[in-house]
Amino acid sequence: MLLAGPSGSGKTHLAEESGLPLLDLDDFYKDGDDPTLPRHQTLGIVDWDDPRSWDAEGALAALAEICRDGAGKVPVYDISRDGRVGTRSFDLQGATAFVGTGIFAAELVAPARLQGLLADAIVVRRPRIKNFLRRLRRDLAEHRKPPLTLVRRGLRLLRAEPRVVERQMSLGCRPCDRAGTLAALRASAGRVPRA
Repeated sequence: MLLAGPSGSGKTHLAEESGLPLLDLDDFYKDGDDPTLPRHQTLGIVDWDDPRSWDAEGALAALAEICRDGAGKVPVYDISRDGRVGTRSFDLQGATAFVGTGIFAAELVAPARLQGLLADAIVVRRPRIKNFLRRLRRDLAEHRKPPLTLVRRGLRLLRAEPRVVERQMSLGCRPCDRAGTLAALRASAGRVPRA
């Protein structure tokens, strides 16, 4: 199952609450020195909210490997260092389903469906101001970037959130609130096909 949604919408928390194994697709961000990274035209800095800042091919390959073998190697990404800091093993340990979550999860809906890997795809819809506050609290606590950068980015994401959700829906995710998302996650257990 793929779980998308704006930054701060509670994707990870809901996935953890479901009890399903959780694959953090945000670990597939490209390294900060990758020359293919998109940049803000006016600011000149990397646009980490653009899907081109993310390794969709690598994420899809990992999904396929995990569905086929029940385990795989995935990157470990450190946001504060703008790069991958290693790899880790992801093992279903007998589970018949897992959830891949991240702000770009919707980018994988069509190719995962085409390969027969997808049980469901959801975009979490929650109030924007709550997402802003949740995201800011998390990012400050984790020292992801300097505070002023986090506030500016957070305000930009607050304004962009309706477009983000609309795009994720256009890519094949169905919208759900918190309760609907949790119910769908729990119902997906046992429905993910092994390739």
